[in-house]
Amino acid sequence: MMQQRKKVAVSACLLGNPCRYDGTDRKNDTLLSLLKDVDIVAFCPEDHCFGTPRPTIDLVETEAGARAISSRQGQDVTFAIEGYADAFFKAHQDITLFIGKDRSPSCGVCSASVWDAQGDLLRIDAPGIMAKKAIEHGIEAIDAEAFVKEKSRCD
Repeated sequence: MMQQRKKVAVSACLLGNPCRYDGTDRKNDTLLSLLKDVDIVAFCPEDHCFGTPRPTIDLVETEAGARAISSRQGQDVTFAIEGYADAFFKAHQDITLFIGKDRSPSCGVCSASVWDAQGDLLRIDAPGIMAKKAIEHGIEAIDAEAFVKEKSRCD
């Protein structure tokens, strides 16, 4: 019996999709070469929820925890991203690894910046909204730069 290929969720911008807030991508050819033996499932909660191009979002610390706040309107968009994430992980229950775009307020695994209400930086090691959902769903999660560094090491 043939073994099922591992399914890995990867931020769509890392695959070359022009879905970042400004319509660009962050294609990572090294990452793609390291993932040649797996099935990749692309995701981009911000593009899906808000379209491209769009205003940036920031993680802002509130009494309810870090929330995704639109930089233009000051609107809390956390629920939209969480809803997308929950639907994505429900539809793809066989994903075993989540690779997020570093520093993304949605997809960064342990590299997103969190600000206070006055715009002062509080920390740079937080999970983004969708990455946090991946972890809650029990999926192994890693930032793309850390994954590449780990897999590219000489032994």
